[in-house]
Amino acid sequence: MHKSFTAFANFVAGAAGKAQTFIAALLVVVVWAISGPIFKWSDTWQLVINTGTTIVTFLMVFLIQNSQNRDAAAFQAKLDELLRALENARNGFIGIEHRSAEEIDRLRTRLEEETGQCEDPHHAAKASVGRLLDRF
Repeated sequence: MHKSFTAFANFVAGAAGKAQTFIAALLVVVVWAISGPIFKWSDTWQLVINTGTTIVTFLMVFLIQNSQNRDAAAFQAKLDELLRALENARNGFIGIEHRSAEEIDRLRTRLEEETGQCEDPHHAAKASVGRLLDRF
């Protein structure tokens, strides 16, 4: 089932980004708008487009999220392999995407301090407090 869903999600995500798909969706909206006078701008006429767009949006969120999750995981695996392969790389960075947001923020702050590229004036203060707390 996972392979079928992955194949389907890839197909839909790929198709959703094409110009032809946009034009088809635009044509649906144009036909719907033109049909307004025929249906006397009724509540049912409005409900058709509202329901259709809501359902498509709801389902697309899950399909696109699936594609993005796989892309991000593949990207992280490639970065991890690069870190592993480089002689002077810090292997401690492999898998940091699984750490908490606070831990990642501390790591990023330390890296910025090491390179002298700390943009946020509060980072230096937070980093100093973080280093003090790390000692305890």
